[in-house]
Amino acid sequence: MRVFDYLDSGNGYKVRLLLAQLGLSYEWTELDIDKGETRTPEFLARFPNGRIPAVQLDNGVNLFESNAIIWYLAEGTKYVPASQLGRAQVLQWMFFEQYSHEPFVATPRYIVRHLAADHPRRAELPGRHEKGHAALAIMEQHLTGRAFFVENSYSIADIALYAYTHVAPEGGLLLDRYPAVRAWLVSVSTQPGHVPLQLRPAETRP
Repeated sequence: MRVFDYLDSGNGYKVRLLLAQLGLSYEWTELDIDKGETRTPEFLARFPNGRIPAVQLDNGVNLFESNAIIWYLAEGTKYVPASQLGRAQVLQWMFFEQYSHEPFVATPRYIVRHLAADHPRRAELPGRHEKGHAALAIMEQHLTGRAFFVENSYSIADIALYAYTHVAPEGGLLLDRYPAVRAWLVSVSTQPGHVPLQLRPAETRP
């Protein structure tokens, strides 16, 4: 399996984290999104959305979109619930992550880390922060009294939401007001096989 990725990407990190926890080997290729390396004709011919992460499976099939990738990799493992309702709830939180969380938690981090201080997109931050806090408040309410998002068991729903939540302060979203979220972050970070965001795959091997 080949994984096309960018080290600073939380979406890419979802895939790297799950692969580490599954103990799967793969070939890793980093593409710099700021240099347009995912917009080349060669890459777009294989992955028309022009984004990372993307994978070429062992059978040669190309697969993109981070949550689709981690669902494919985790299906049939302990990271996807066995019950029909549990699987639907995992998908529920993965859809939440993409539509209500990522645009307002991940995007501010990208703006702060990758764009100049005088970049016009800095004007987006107050509005995105407001909606980011709304998403974090939903997570806080759900996690109060729970260790994990679904069936009180670590799953890819947790991986999907952890990826950008644990670095939310890098985009200006402080987590002081969310004690349940902070406790959950600790629980996720202490799961077997956990690797940090900025660790290259080759460095994860014993």
